[in-house]
Amino acid sequence: MQLSTLFDLRGRTALVTGSTRGIGRAIALALADAGADIALHGSSDHEGVQQVRNEILERGVRCTVVLKNLADDDAADYLYQQVITKLGQLDILVANASVQCPKPWLEGDRADFELQINVNLRCSYELIKLAEPPMQSRAWGRILTIGSVQESNPHPDMLIYAATKCAQTSLTQNLAKQLSGSGVTINNLAPGVIATDRNIPRLADEDYQKLVLSKIPVGRIGKPEDCAAAALLLCSEGGAYITGQNIFVDGGMSL
Repeated sequence: MQLSTLFDLRGRTALVTGSTRGIGRAIALALADAGADIALHGSSDHEGVQQVRNEILERGVRCTVVLKNLADDDAADYLYQQVITKLGQLDILVANASVQCPKPWLEGDRADFELQINVNLRCSYELIKLAEPPMQSRAWGRILTIGSVQESNPHPDMLIYAATKCAQTSLTQNLAKQLSGSGVTINNLAPGVIATDRNIPRLADEDYQKLVLSKIPVGRIGKPEDCAAAALLLCSEGGAYITGQNIFVDGGMSL
């Protein structure tokens, strides 16, 4: 078998939450490059949504857009039903979307707590609960949650965010054992400091950027494509022998 065939996703469908920008966008484009049809997700419609949709369509695959706030009680069910209605089935689930409420922990309130828990953990759990049984019935599926280097190196102003990412990884590792022999793999990918819309404003402060770089052994800020390359492995046949893993894509920051 040629190595390239292990990354061929033609005939597969993928939902990537939070895929209109940043890491999610890069992952969606990588999966489309490999031939997968894409369910593109964002919380609201804007020019960037259609731009990414057009980029995906240019790759010769199908693309449907699903708009939904993941904090809503019915978010997981709505997303899943939209994907099934428009693409027929779901083979690859990438739970990428998350929210942060950065502030000193004593200043956090219940609203901040519940928002981060609902988007970063509850919605991942509910999406997996919907998506996995049909994958298992077909004996093939890929589930990838997106965590954070903060699982091992938490920022002091992101107590709950980091906790949700740790909990999500625990969920994937627990399920990996339960899905043994099913043909479905489940892993967590933990990015480090990546040049996304969320991080670029912070990194504009030269002193802060120098401090961050001093903690990254490879000596540079990561790119969304760094995460997309690892995601493609974990979402393809190339990653068939990888499950229950927490893979850091962080330039060594978690060391």
